[in-house]
Amino acid sequence: MRIRCIALDLDRTTLNSEGHLSEKNRRAIERAISSGIQIVVASGRSLDSLPGEVLEIPGIRYAITSNGAAVYDLKGKICLRQYKLKAEAVRDILRATEGEDVTFEAFIDGKPYAEKAYVEDPVRFGAMPRSIPYIQGTRKPTEDMRSFIREHEVELDCIDVVVKSEEHKQKLWKTLEKQAKDVYITSSVKQLLEISDVNAGKDAAAKFLIGYLGLSRKELAGFGDGHNDSGLLKYAGIGFAVENASAECREAADWIVASNDEDGVAEGIEYILKVNAETGES
Repeated sequence: MRIRCIALDLDRTTLNSEGHLSEKNRRAIERAISSGIQIVVASGRSLDSLPGEVLEIPGIRYAITSNGAAVYDLKGKICLRQYKLKAEAVRDILRATEGEDVTFEAFIDGKPYAEKAYVEDPVRFGAMPRSIPYIQGTRKPTEDMRSFIREHEVELDCIDVVVKSEEHKQKLWKTLEKQAKDVYITSSVKQLLEISDVNAGKDAAAKFLIGYLGLSRKELAGFGDGHNDSGLLKYAGIGFAVENASAECREAADWIVASNDEDGVAEGIEYILKVNAETGES
């Protein structure tokens, strides 16, 4: 069956290690759009954190954001579907992390907020040096994130718990799974636990959007690299993991392409275009 929609994870998949879109990936995306394929952003990023160099490509109209907590029609920034964290879930998260050496990022209607100290020096909190421009360029500094989260507990798209080690992240993950109700927990980078409503997830959002567009899951291809992409790759008619993907993501994929620094997305798209041409379907 012809692929009519491609859902692209951004960081460490479509974007290279410097957080930019290569010319080869850009050209492949443009060729896919020209052939009639709907290109959908499918990111853990919030709406206001999506990179301009991707959104400026003519023809990219839809975005799955915040790991599926919200789906947008980018033409006018219309929210098509959204799940906010339940207030009790927010309180559960705060209780479960009380006394832990963590900080937070919080998102309201696509806008990101983070602890001022974290924004000023992300590396001290476990972020990679190359993430500094992204964090400092997108997060609104806030003095006391616990207080901010309490004050906005009914407005939150999602919460990221920022940790300093993989061991601490795995420990907290287990704690939150036991103590926080009605949440979906995932991780796309080593220093973050990303928490949204139980109805979120890129796979659930893709299912909604495919229905909205009048397509079937067999007409969907997904690309990703992390835990938060595994469900999408399993749901899609064909799932592509980049070479640098996690073991879980690779296991979920049907196809392994080159790494994000070697234009793996372009490789996968060219394969899709070739197969589409061979099927001869309109």
